[in-house]
Amino acid sequence: MSATVYTTNDVNAEALRGKRIAIIGYGSQGRAHAQNLRDDGFDVVAGVRKGGKGWSHATEDKIATAEVVDAVKGADLIAILTPDMVQDQVWKNEIEPNAKEGATILFAHGFSIVYGRVTPRKDLDVVLVAPKGPGDLVRREYARGRGVPALFAVYQDATGKARDRAMAYAKGIGGATGGLIETTFREETETDLFGEQAVLCGGAKELVKAGYQTLVDAGYQPEVAYFECLHELKLIVDLFYEGGISKMHDFISETAKYGAVVSGPRVVTEETKARMRDVLKDIQSGSFAREWILENQAGKPRYNALLNEDRDDPIEKTGAALRSRMAWLKSPTNS
Repeated sequence: MSATVYTTNDVNAEALRGKRIAIIGYGSQGRAHAQNLRDDGFDVVAGVRKGGKGWSHATEDKIATAEVVDAVKGADLIAILTPDMVQDQVWKNEIEPNAKEGATILFAHGFSIVYGRVTPRKDLDVVLVAPKGPGDLVRREYARGRGVPALFAVYQDATGKARDRAMAYAKGIGGATGGLIETTFREETETDLFGEQAVLCGGAKELVKAGYQTLVDAGYQPEVAYFECLHELKLIVDLFYEGGISKMHDFISETAKYGAVVSGPRVVTEETKARMRDVLKDIQSGSFAREWILENQAGKPRYNALLNEDRDDPIEKTGAALRSRMAWLKSPTNS
């Protein structure tokens, strides 16, 4: 069954009017949320470390700043936008002891709730608002009078107002203009992790590396292999983004189309799909989350080793040399 897409007219815009919103963490999403909410007329304070980068950026953006404990005290909605792996400590040490009764706790990703990293008090509303785009896009589209679509969910409704507050927050950052889809914490978390691992970051990266190496091993020049397997991927992804698979088919050659439909299934086989199901099972069972938590607790040795392997891959050396000649990559819009 298709999801309902909610827009501005479906939102109780007064659900957060006159309420104080504390944005905890001032990275990509935190910065965009704070500025959009401020411009939408909300009372916003950034909870950041004094003297840190977040404090500097918030001051530059003319957003009120305070240490996390002080930002949380008295706030009606507390948006936890710090990285997943620090949320449990921020919650235990600074947010939970100082959040007022009946406040709304908001996450942009459900990891900490779904995998038991944060256990909220029973008197608090707990909601999720997850824009489907990076922070700079959330800010840029809002400034243009448009908006990035967002997911929203309610995990705990202590006041009877959690859903209205989540939707009002989503509208405040521009999400209702782009369209809101209701989900659950578990669905958002599991689909987000799966997409990152199997397709967007993990799958695409390995496909690019394998394609490049296949051509190089067959005797083709590395530079030509780079263009065909990595550089031109942006052209295809842009077509996907703008109009789905159909637009890609409309804008590529007949030869490319035929090759796509007959050879794509030879690469992504039933075995590939079985491995994808394995990835999903690890996410659903909590196995991936446990592994990632333990990896952090151990100081991330495997994580760092694997990242270094990617950075040392031959395609990176080839790509760096070629990109140094691409002046458009150094333009202000790409910096």
